[in-house]
Amino acid sequence: MLNSKIQLTNEHVEFYRENGFVQIDNILSPEELAELRQYMDETMNNQGARGLQTDQAGGAYYKVLNQRVNTWRDHGGMARFVLGERFADMGKQLTGFEGIRLFHDHALLKMPGDSKVTPWHQDRPYWPIKDTDPMVAFSIWIALDDVDENNGCMMFVPKSQKIRNLKGVDLVTPEDIFAQEGARDADRNTAVICRMKAGSCTFHDGMTFHFAHANNSEKPRRALAIVFLKDGTSYSGAGHVCTDGLGWEAGDKIQGGLMPKLA
Repeated sequence: MLNSKIQLTNEHVEFYRENGFVQIDNILSPEELAELRQYMDETMNNQGARGLQTDQAGGAYYKVLNQRVNTWRDHGGMARFVLGERFADMGKQLTGFEGIRLFHDHALLKMPGDSKVTPWHQDRPYWPIKDTDPMVAFSIWIALDDVDENNGCMMFVPKSQKIRNLKGVDLVTPEDIFAQEGARDADRNTAVICRMKAGSCTFHDGMTFHFAHANNSEKPRRALAIVFLKDGTSYSGAGHVCTDGLGWEAGDKIQGGLMPKLA
């Protein structure tokens, strides 16, 4: 059952808190994995729904990621996974936060053919979160296919979550994040490659440097990512597709029915 919890080891928790990421294997049963694959196939490219397709075939961003944001708002099956207690509770164990809220989910497909890498970046600069407490946002990245360097697995730079005040990187025409002032101490040569079997996952802090290889296989590489926030996190006032139109002012708490407390 998706509301059944997974007890993480002390080694998982200690590794995450020291390095800003961790790989955890076999968080989905074969039956759950088959369900999630079906639901994601059904919701991608769903026209006129409440989720958002960020680019279409042929677009420059599509070659980096064929992405749909807030699939849980389109499909009850996706909602079972995104809003279920298991993933948020795992995040609560790793971070030690008293409460965990959903920010948004996104289905991430790296398409075959003219696939591009997802360049090195931090997630946090893209999110409308107040900067007073930087360690408040993190993601789970769930592999729906076996992943390695050939089809788009992830890489992380250990301890890079401690680096602050960098600019967001354009994922289509990227600059080198390692060349930014303040990032000189980050060493891409220490990066850890996270090869995983389908049904396994990584967690990473919103500040952790990460990268995904291009997909050189003949099939899409499917993943579900969910962004979580520490309960009580404040809105910065910056524009974002998930908060635009909600009527919030800078400093307001991020809360409400579209960003529910899950753990």
